[in-house]
Amino acid sequence: MNENLFTPFSTPTILGQPATIPIIMFPTLLIPTSKYLINNQLITIQQNLIKLTLKQMMMHHSTKGQSWSLMLMSLITFITVTNLLGLLPHSFTPTTQLSMNLAMAIPLWAGTIIAGLRFKTKSSLAHILPQGTPTPLIPMLVVIETISLLIQPMALAVRLTANITAGHLLMHLIGNTMLTLSTISLSATLLTSMLLTLLTILEIAVALIQAYIFTLLVSLYLQNNT
Repeated sequence: MNENLFTPFSTPTILGQPATIPIIMFPTLLIPTSKYLINNQLITIQQNLIKLTLKQMMMHHSTKGQSWSLMLMSLITFITVTNLLGLLPHSFTPTTQLSMNLAMAIPLWAGTIIAGLRFKTKSSLAHILPQGTPTPLIPMLVVIETISLLIQPMALAVRLTANITAGHLLMHLIGNTMLTLSTISLSATLLTSMLLTLLTILEIAVALIQAYIFTLLVSLYLQNNT
């Protein structure tokens, strides 16, 4: 195949214009909603999953932290649906773009920091300098703690980007290998197809886990600042 390995990660265009915004908005159309008093089975399962996830994340939050519940649930739902749609053939996954993930991570991280400075000013500033620090080490520790604080959104974005991109690359490579082996050996093709099936199942789990981890870390940052 002459297709470049990184072709699936290039931003698609419509009439020469980037189609990123319609692609990002599309997953919201797939989330089922109910207009009736009695929900069907799909809506019931969805609501139970939301309640379970929300209970796990908001268990140790204060009242101010719990006000972020809707935002965090919207975040995990969006990332989950986007990751799962990206596993479909010939689809584009926005979460493989570092710029996209930074656009989610930086405002959320900044919001938690601002909330901390507003509601727990002394406690938030105290994290920069641990208690009992020797006087000669104070300038160095302040710099180190400040840097570690500033790289939190970058770590969030890079973690999600790397995990989703690595899985897609591996599936792409194994898929190309299976097509090549199909003209050489039937047994090798069957073995490779089994491996690709197992990898696809693993990638579905990774898509769900990474969405949960991203949202959970934002929730932990919020918990430390409210």
